[in-house]
Amino acid sequence: MENGYFPASSSEEQRAAFKALIPGLHEVESKFFGSLTDETLSCRIAGVSHEYHADLLELLSRHKVYSRCSAATVLAVLDSLHVSTGTMLSCGSLVRVYDEEIRTRLVSNVANAEHLIRLYLSGDDRSQLYLPQSLKSSDKRALLDAYIDSEEAHPNLLELISVARVNAAAGIDEKMKLKAKRKHERWTKEFFESNGGGMVIGCDVTVTKGQDEPVKASRDGLVTKYSYSREWFDENLDYPTILNNFLYVFEFADRHMLLTLPSYQAEVGAIERAMGTSGKDAYPAGFAFRLKEQSSFLQVSMYERLLRHKDVELESVIVWFFADYLRDSFGVANLRFAPSSRTATYLEKSRHLFAEMESIVMQFSLYVENGEFDPELLAMMSAQVKYRDVPSCLVGKYVYVGESPNIHNVMRLLFSDQSGLGYINDSLRADNGARLLIEHDVYYGDFHDYQKDQVDYLIAHGVVENAGGHIRIASADQFVVLRDLYELEAASYYHHRKGAREAIDEMVTKGWLVRAESLLSKPEAGYFNYCLNHQDFSDGLNLRNRYLHGAILDVADEEEHYRTYITALKLLVSLVIKMNDDLWLRESEELANGTEATPSEQDC
Repeated sequence: MENGYFPASSSEEQRAAFKALIPGLHEVESKFFGSLTDETLSCRIAGVSHEYHADLLELLSRHKVYSRCSAATVLAVLDSLHVSTGTMLSCGSLVRVYDEEIRTRLVSNVANAEHLIRLYLSGDDRSQLYLPQSLKSSDKRALLDAYIDSEEAHPNLLELISVARVNAAAGIDEKMKLKAKRKHERWTKEFFESNGGGMVIGCDVTVTKGQDEPVKASRDGLVTKYSYSREWFDENLDYPTILNNFLYVFEFADRHMLLTLPSYQAEVGAIERAMGTSGKDAYPAGFAFRLKEQSSFLQVSMYERLLRHKDVELESVIVWFFADYLRDSFGVANLRFAPSSRTATYLEKSRHLFAEMESIVMQFSLYVENGEFDPELLAMMSAQVKYRDVPSCLVGKYVYVGESPNIHNVMRLLFSDQSGLGYINDSLRADNGARLLIEHDVYYGDFHDYQKDQVDYLIAHGVVENAGGHIRIASADQFVVLRDLYELEAASYYHHRKGAREAIDEMVTKGWLVRAESLLSKPEAGYFNYCLNHQDFSDGLNLRNRYLHGAILDVADEEEHYRTYITALKLLVSLVIKMNDDLWLRESEELANGTEATPSEQDC
């Protein structure tokens, strides 16, 4: 009643009468809970059902019952109602007043380690948890350690521990992470051995003779298949085409040169979001991302071997890009990439490529900052590369969603599969509200009453329009930008035509969007950090740090070193794509002399 939730059929007089009851209801509530004592508590709150447990704890807190009644009485009553430990931990005042008793309860049951994991490691923060101040780090470590050893340990939670950041306050150290990792690996192996191997999910890459198209893609159940033309690869061994194959054949980037390799939230389905167990600092990797990782690995591996069979080293192509192409095409001189030795092991090649990757990023950064590259200045630099801070030649290169709640509401209503605007009836349905309006002729009267407020909201903010009852997208230029932002979490300003740039500028003025400059977009930089280090994500591959810091032993599996080498090549090619795009856009803007730039497809 305080929040205005009344039956739709109620009149204004009835609503006024309801509101008049509020003071009396508060008085009844206060009198009832204020009279609870150790002697009356058990009988007064007997029978409270599960769905009201959290409300009960809040009411007991609000009326100071924890301060008046003993821990033994209150906890015994709560136990008789089957109030869970997790629900108790969600009530801060109960935990604070009954500190020692809650600590004893926690450490006495190994299953309570799941509450620590939920608090410190899980990305599910829908409810706040509180721990007693008397619970020491040593208590937490002992509880987590016992949980890992127990039969009750859930494999998803073991995985969260294994990829967590070291956290002394939570009692998590390297030994515990390794212990959880090994147990999770044993469980996974035993599970698939006893369940027939599971489903076949993945990617298949083949090279086919006599195929006219450079690439054909198909699906066989949950397996994505790519077939590549042998003739195309054999007949196009010039360096520019080799690099362009990563764009137009392997599709490492979209039409605006935003990398397709990172994980994007738009690719994570509702079921994955609801059922997945992700860590607080974990990379947001879903099913689609894992398929992309597998396919891109296979593509680079296949292409590198095919080129090597033709006596072409992919690293030599990268050497040409920095030494010759950048100088001849953009006047960028002195940038150098040193290839690894052909006789080196994959361990040695991987270490070398990670060092060279940082070198070329620093070279490019110095060129952008100073207008030229000075090798002596590079020799004086020692800081580790931060991929999110690599500069761009262009001001405001990328567009991101801002903090305004309006833009977040608009994006949700248009593109989310949970917005409620994707379904009117079996004839008028789509994956989301935007697709519904694009794929169907939809009229205002078609929407249900509960949907019309949302449609009115989009109309009021100029995103859709009511044209004689026909609801349609108001601006194609604005829509394209919003779609890019939803799908790739960034838009490349200078790749858009004049109308879209004007739409961006208008939304920036309204506070909906913000612009920033860097070589890599935020998701792209996050992907590099996921692969190379632990700057952003606790479960990152950490390849750069492991190889350059000597954490990889020479006797380790050569197959592992080969996979690392292919990943390093993939990242290097991605940097080539982004640097070429940056310089090409700058040149296009300069040639336009302040008029509309009309970028076409880029080619090396």
